[in-house]
Amino acid sequence: MTSIACVELKDLQLNTAIGTYAPGATIPNQHLLDLILWINPSLILIASDGMEHVFDYDPLVIEINRLAQDGQYETQERLLTRIVEACARHSEVESIEASLRKTPVLENSGMLGIRLSVDADTLKEIRSNLRTSN
Repeated sequence: MTSIACVELKDLQLNTAIGTYAPGATIPNQHLLDLILWINPSLILIASDGMEHVFDYDPLVIEINRLAQDGQYETQERLLTRIVEACARHSEVESIEASLRKTPVLENSGMLGIRLSVDADTLKEIRSNLRTSN
């Protein structure tokens, strides 16, 4: 049997500003992030307790929070792209599933969002692009 492992973050409320809205439009008051980071199972199935044996996701959560507050975004897509790039900077991450959604959409109801799956090959390409742009 093959083992798979992930770090899962659900319903992280981001303090961010996304979009421009016409007068009278419903303005979302919540932006929620779900993130699944697929990692090597050896970073979860550990023989002894200690941070040196696991993927330390705290710095990534801090970076995601910083990115969310990094000015006005026109689209959810741009913020999610930057979050995926932040994840790609961590070599432990082998693939990513991410979704970003906002609520309300219309008169205090509904949720609207985007979802992205990034496989190992795409992640490798993103990492290559990040190295050449720095």
